[in-house]
Amino acid sequence: MSFLRLLPRLSNAAETVKKALAAMVDVQSSDWIVVHDAARPCVDGAALSRLQRELADDPIGGILAIPVVSALKRADDGGRIARTEPREGLWQAQTPQMFRYGVLREAFARPGAELAVDEAQAVEALGARPRLIAGNSNNLKISYSDDLLLAAAILAAERGAKT
Repeated sequence: MSFLRLLPRLSNAAETVKKALAAMVDVQSSDWIVVHDAARPCVDGAALSRLQRELADDPIGGILAIPVVSALKRADDGGRIARTEPREGLWQAQTPQMFRYGVLREAFARPGAELAVDEAQAVEALGARPRLIAGNSNNLKISYSDDLLLAAAILAAERGAKT
């Protein structure tokens, strides 16, 4: 693997990544950029290794993700179920997301890139198809206060396993 940089994602993720890419020096188009969401404190080493190993020769990059297993319900304006959505082929995106510098730079140079919900969506807007690499359900995103308790338990269990 040529070159690896880790970028933390902050509140305005797309703008943060765009500015960080523009500020980088001595970076080759084929170097890897890894963007990780600070709201995901439980990413494990095995998933990181899998991401790097499986994308090593990929010309674009990809993301950690897990297949959707729960039923998906589309709500109407009144907060009632409008329909059940098929979940076949759907994956829940995670971070880190890992892309070639040149690909990310081009993706975030496009108008409207700041509206992307993640790096993969910005890359998709180029017509590219990032790879999905199996993540881990422990790599949860802290979105609700209950998530903090679950993250604390996961991290405590990991610490206990290392001793």
